[in-house]
Amino acid sequence: MSEKLATSALPDPGEEGRRNLDLLLDVPLSVTVELGRIKMPVRQLLSLSAGAVIELAKNAGEPLDVLINGKAVARGEAVIVNERFGVRLTEVVSPNERVERLR
Repeated sequence: MSEKLATSALPDPGEEGRRNLDLLLDVPLSVTVELGRIKMPVRQLLSLSAGAVIELAKNAGEPLDVLINGKAVARGEAVIVNERFGVRLTEVVSPNERVERLR
């Protein structure tokens, strides 16, 4: 049902457009959720051990970035679902912004 809602705002692509879209539906994408980033020298990286804490350049409670193939497409918050971590999307980058970022 949510898929129907998501596509209902789009114009009908016609039969040929649906065939083209079907080709894209099976294309694998790399989805990454970024908690934060940090740069550290290799020496420091190699000295890490179990239990080490790495301080990230992001504050607790800030939105997580959701990247597809390295491009930001959304922001969200960490949640726990059935004892696993997940991401609840709170903001999705508009299609116009995504196209603009590709340029």
